[in-house]
Amino acid sequence: MNKKAKMTTWEKNQLFWGWLFIIPTMAGLIILNLYPIASTIYQSFCKTGDFGKGNVFVGLENYAQMFGDSVVWQSLWNTFKYAIIEVPFSICIALVLAVLLNRKMKGRSAYRAIFFLPMIAAPAAVAMVWRWLYNSQFGLLNNAFGLHVEWISNPKIAWICVGVIGVWSILGYNIVLFLSGLQEIPHDYYEAADIDGASGIQAFFNITVPLLSPTIFFVLITRVIGALQVFDLIYMVMETSNAALPKTQSIVYLFYQQSFDYGNKGYGSAIVMLLLAVILVITVFQMIGQKKWVHYE
Repeated sequence: MNKKAKMTTWEKNQLFWGWLFIIPTMAGLIILNLYPIASTIYQSFCKTGDFGKGNVFVGLENYAQMFGDSVVWQSLWNTFKYAIIEVPFSICIALVLAVLLNRKMKGRSAYRAIFFLPMIAAPAAVAMVWRWLYNSQFGLLNNAFGLHVEWISNPKIAWICVGVIGVWSILGYNIVLFLSGLQEIPHDYYEAADIDGASGIQAFFNITVPLLSPTIFFVLITRVIGALQVFDLIYMVMETSNAALPKTQSIVYLFYQQSFDYGNKGYGSAIVMLLLAVILVITVFQMIGQKKWVHYE
């Protein structure tokens, strides 16, 4: 039986430096991701102790309370309504704009920068600007068009107005991703389509969309996850005294409210686990469905 060969000095150095570079990433992954996930799962089976200290194991009590709580289901429905507005509209508008910005034109770089500006603006600044636009008494929209609409105070339309802000905020990010995908499509396909007499719309649906489908799928799956986790936008635009808040608050907003405003971290963790389950189910269906329309060749 051969004895195990001893490591050379070079191999020991490679092993040492390999672990030295990996350990910070592993430590960050464990501390910032794995531990919080495990802690959240555990806390979902607990009730916060007196004065916010200690956890009392209560089994499935939090989940039983959550499934019977109409506020939870209303918040989940509000989250879906927001995603229904933000995801398809942001993708479709960004795709059209990316195709236009991919062409040779004067000031193309300036246009790209303008569309990307909302991504680098502070969320608080974005919220302040849109709250001013939506203000029912002094807002630009009402004064410019002679209207008297309570944009973010009317429960019937407030969720739509919040969704519009979400579309505007994420548009630049989607455009950048689509532009990167468009630049990978060989121009020969469009030249051949032009020779065959195909119109611009035909080339868009028969060349651009199929060849860009991997990028579209990536944007779709990330935006669905992002939209279902919306919090800061609603938190900064909708005040707690706003009558439309129950019809616009997201499931993450409810988690924040239960965990930090009411100090019920166990119940808040159970709400997060519900959102995690919903995201996992939707993602699985997206992964299955992408086989029918995404072309990787």
